[in-house]
Amino acid sequence: MASKPPKSDPVQDAPQVAGPKHAAAGLPAIGHTLRIAQQQMGVRRTALTLLRVNQKDGFDCPGCAWPEPEHRHAAEFCENGAKAVAEEATLRRVTPDFFAAHPVSDLAGRSGYWLGQQGRLTHPMYLAEGADHYEPIAWERAFDIVAEELAALGSPDEALFYTSGRTSNEAAFLYQLFARELGTNNLPDCSNMCHESSGSALNETIGIGKGSVLLDDLYRADLIIVAGQNPGTNHPRMLSALEKAKANGAKIITVNPLPEAGMERFKNPQTPQGMVKGAALTDLFLQIRLGGDQALFRLLNKLILDTEGALDDTFIAEHTHGFEEFAQAARAADWDQTLTATGLTRESIDEALKMILASQRTIVCWAMGLTQHKHSVPTIREVVNFLLLRGNIGRPGAGVCPVRGHSNVQGDRTMGIFERPAPAFLDALEKEFGFKPPREHGYDVVRAIRALRDGDAKVFFAMGGNFVSASPDTDVTEAAMRRARLTVHVSTKLNRSHVVTGARALILPTLGRTERDLQGSGEQFVTVEDSMGMVHASRGRLEPASPHLLSEPAIVARLARRALGEAGTTPWEEFEKDYATIRDRIARVIPGFQDFNARVADPAGFALPHAPRDERRFPTATGKANFTAAPVEHPELPEGRLLLQTLRSHDQYNTTIYGLDDRYRGIKNGRRVVLVNPDDARELKIADGSYVDLVGEWKDGVERRAPGFRVVHYPTARGCAAAYYPETNVLVPLDSTADTSNTPASKSVVVRLEQSTAD
Repeated sequence: MASKPPKSDPVQDAPQVAGPKHAAAGLPAIGHTLRIAQQQMGVRRTALTLLRVNQKDGFDCPGCAWPEPEHRHAAEFCENGAKAVAEEATLRRVTPDFFAAHPVSDLAGRSGYWLGQQGRLTHPMYLAEGADHYEPIAWERAFDIVAEELAALGSPDEALFYTSGRTSNEAAFLYQLFARELGTNNLPDCSNMCHESSGSALNETIGIGKGSVLLDDLYRADLIIVAGQNPGTNHPRMLSALEKAKANGAKIITVNPLPEAGMERFKNPQTPQGMVKGAALTDLFLQIRLGGDQALFRLLNKLILDTEGALDDTFIAEHTHGFEEFAQAARAADWDQTLTATGLTRESIDEALKMILASQRTIVCWAMGLTQHKHSVPTIREVVNFLLLRGNIGRPGAGVCPVRGHSNVQGDRTMGIFERPAPAFLDALEKEFGFKPPREHGYDVVRAIRALRDGDAKVFFAMGGNFVSASPDTDVTEAAMRRARLTVHVSTKLNRSHVVTGARALILPTLGRTERDLQGSGEQFVTVEDSMGMVHASRGRLEPASPHLLSEPAIVARLARRALGEAGTTPWEEFEKDYATIRDRIARVIPGFQDFNARVADPAGFALPHAPRDERRFPTATGKANFTAAPVEHPELPEGRLLLQTLRSHDQYNTTIYGLDDRYRGIKNGRRVVLVNPDDARELKIADGSYVDLVGEWKDGVERRAPGFRVVHYPTARGCAAAYYPETNVLVPLDSTADTSNTPASKSVVVRLEQSTAD
């Protein structure tokens, strides 16, 4: 039987600490998966549900965006994917009785873990102005309230429409259509906080803001560089692909400030040998300082330029632009400056160079460790330079591989969830739907928070996610949200964003991926796009958690009909009744989706076109792949300070906390820990096990403090520290963002450690 949710928040004031693990998955992962699943779903429901995850006739995992292989195992899921499914398919319920028993003031004092553990939301809920309890509300009245607030705005640009990466293609397309028919491009999304830097860099350099590889390319690569990424926790199924690449002869270089168990050894639970021995993955570990990646790739590029015969001269001449200016900048790279910026040794960089020169097919994978710094965009451009030098874009087994973190975050952007839409996309919308979309750019996440703070935005509507916990500068973000006239969240489960509200608030409960979606024309399916541009169907099979739930497309369609009135010609009622009609419109608006309904009927789905990968054609301003020559930057660290990165624990997915352990890092029963290199700790006179406050330092002079963190001596890079978000988001200044992309710089926060008064 499933267990009941916790009645009180667990005490986390004494985390237990052991040494880090050196292998991921295996028997412990199986045991932990089954325990969590049984607690949430019970034994029978666990078996029925998990065997449908990522299957061709099943549902797409609501966790990460890693693609599925053509030939799938019966258990085509990872430990963290199973946790995500269990939390959605849980038998626990949050009913109106729960809200009657718990005032918002009480819920606001609970942890995100406790809130999430209470279960699935069952009814639309309304928090009236001045009230302290949510109360049930009819769907039509809820839509009336949103429509009334939207109509009262001085401009449509006073409304914000946020999107989480879980939203399906069909829902996302309707959502952006509604916002633009209303008259705004204010469509911030979770990409703004993660891979916006990747999109900015790749659009400029290769002409498309997506990765250029498919799974088969990983299997064919000679060398895979994994930089600023922890697949063992954040994308565990990626380990299977790396294991297969290794078996095919690939070498792997890992570039990261922390050693991570998954990149050391992977114990594949699908095979007997994997369970017992596992496979060593990393051939060379470059333990780089935070923010040193641009300097590393710039020096590697200099060394490649200096090596006779190392360049793909034909590719450079035929397919690239800006080589001479780039080469001049790269040849000026300095060894001493690079060693300072990276913390690496000359010998380790020389070893990396040997592996690079021996490879004919190289892939670079990356995630937040590269995208969340002030200089993230030039860093990723330098990665592109690195690949262009040897012709490693547009041929099998080679390319760029930004690994997306949420299951349809890339698809949402493809569907038009973007505050700065391309003119061609707006032209296509206008032609198809007969209205004039707004052309002025809207707000991204950071600008949306500023707009709320400054009174320039008054209605906040979120399609999924946990905006308050995911965003930077927690105190500023929460104060900004409280200035809104109305906050609305379409959600499956309770989270902190439901208790940090505007004057009025709505919680609109929706179907999850695991659940059957019945509409007027019959049973529906939705589609998603994975991290490599593959689009496929997702079909829920479970009965909905409550008869009072609506699907995301239904919520958008009904709200649009109420808010826009009957003047327009968009057939919202038809869209709600039959999602195939949405896909027909997508096919006519978005390139690559022609014959959408017919092609998605293939159980394997289909690949979206990618000009650099498919044709070695680069749709940039120059018509070629662009070399760039930005000045090399790295974070400057004052004496006595550390550079902090925020990261996930293994019992966590984005802001969803599944448990209080971080098994691979040896942390148990607590999240308020800070990982510090033992040599740094000795210099700072900070003992292992002591408690400190983390105090952020930034140029605005504002003190940002995260109190009561247990110090853990840990083998991180010198000068660097690490702690979990969202607890440390309070330290990330709202205005500390990446140039060009405006992504919060959550991986390079200067902090000082002060002895905690609670120590």
